[in-house]
Amino acid sequence: MKAAVYHGPNQPLTIEQVDIDEPRDREVLLRTAASGVCHSDLHFVDGLWQWPTPAVLGHEAAGVVEKVGPGVSQFKAGDHVISCPSVFCGYCEDCMSGHPSRCSNQASTRRAAGAKPRLSQGGKPVEQFADLSTYAEKMLVHENALVKIADEIPLDRAALIGCGVTTGMGAVLNTAKVPTGASVAIFGAGGVGLAAIQAARLAGAAKVIAVDLLESKLAAARRMGATHTVDASSTDPVAAIREITGGGADYAFEVIGIAKVVEQAMASIGPGGTAVSVGVVPPTESIKVQWSDLFQEKKLTGSQMGSNRFRVDIPTYVDFYLQGRLNLDDMVTRRVPLEEVNEAFRAMTAGEVLRSVVVFE
Repeated sequence: MKAAVYHGPNQPLTIEQVDIDEPRDREVLLRTAASGVCHSDLHFVDGLWQWPTPAVLGHEAAGVVEKVGPGVSQFKAGDHVISCPSVFCGYCEDCMSGHPSRCSNQASTRRAAGAKPRLSQGGKPVEQFADLSTYAEKMLVHENALVKIADEIPLDRAALIGCGVTTGMGAVLNTAKVPTGASVAIFGAGGVGLAAIQAARLAGAAKVIAVDLLESKLAAARRMGATHTVDASSTDPVAAIREITGGGADYAFEVIGIAKVVEQAMASIGPGGTAVSVGVVPPTESIKVQWSDLFQEKKLTGSQMGSNRFRVDIPTYVDFYLQGRLNLDDMVTRRVPLEEVNEAFRAMTAGEVLRSVVVFE
């Protein structure tokens, strides 16, 4: 199959032929229909995070099942599915206590050491990114990385739910549990931020404040439910949020992955408020918290993939889309072939797109 292969940081992905094995116990082989281009992949390309090489990146996809291995009962050939990086074992303490996104035993869903790899070139292993590797014509994954969805949703829209939408909406609905009437500030109006904005609207937030540096993204935020927007390129976002809310937001979400912006989110909430770090901050960076904020009972928490239970959450988000309550159509700015994945990274870095989606024939 054709795949985009990662050979190391600060190098473009290269389109190569990669061998993919047949599905074994509890594995599913699927044809990739579409894969969103997410900023998390770019962190590895830019060298902010490390991953073994060679590897096939990508972690936000939808596709159609081609074949299932022994022991698979939930899926069959022809099923439309969404993949999710929150692969879960189903029996560790986190899974059993209702937190599968924090599964501590994901290794059990991978092939054993010494077994034939799922992906290879010339008999040598190719690393599978996030247990998925979606920048490829096909995917071979454990069944606990997939959820079956309604056939009615277009797969290029469905792909966004696998990571960005689940992360953004889940941070609002699952992690923070934003109540009706709350004031909410969201720092970043890209794919994850727009999902969080729509979740805040669905939750009944009274004020939904979008913060970004680009007017094009703020315009998209207004279309998707933001009641207020703040252009951080010319305005102090903390001061603006405090003025809009009369003292500080009830909830603030940082979805970009910049330590300084996490601190801004913390500074923008009022006493008793909650700031949620959603974006992936580079591991070498720290976040400074003022003791006076803690004294005012402000809270800072993280959100791992939207605290999802993706086999419950994703079908709900699909229903929201089919009912017209979740706008995915306007979140897809460009559709590109696999050969243009590096251009999609460039466009994302330049702020030219909300989300690019790699589509396969």
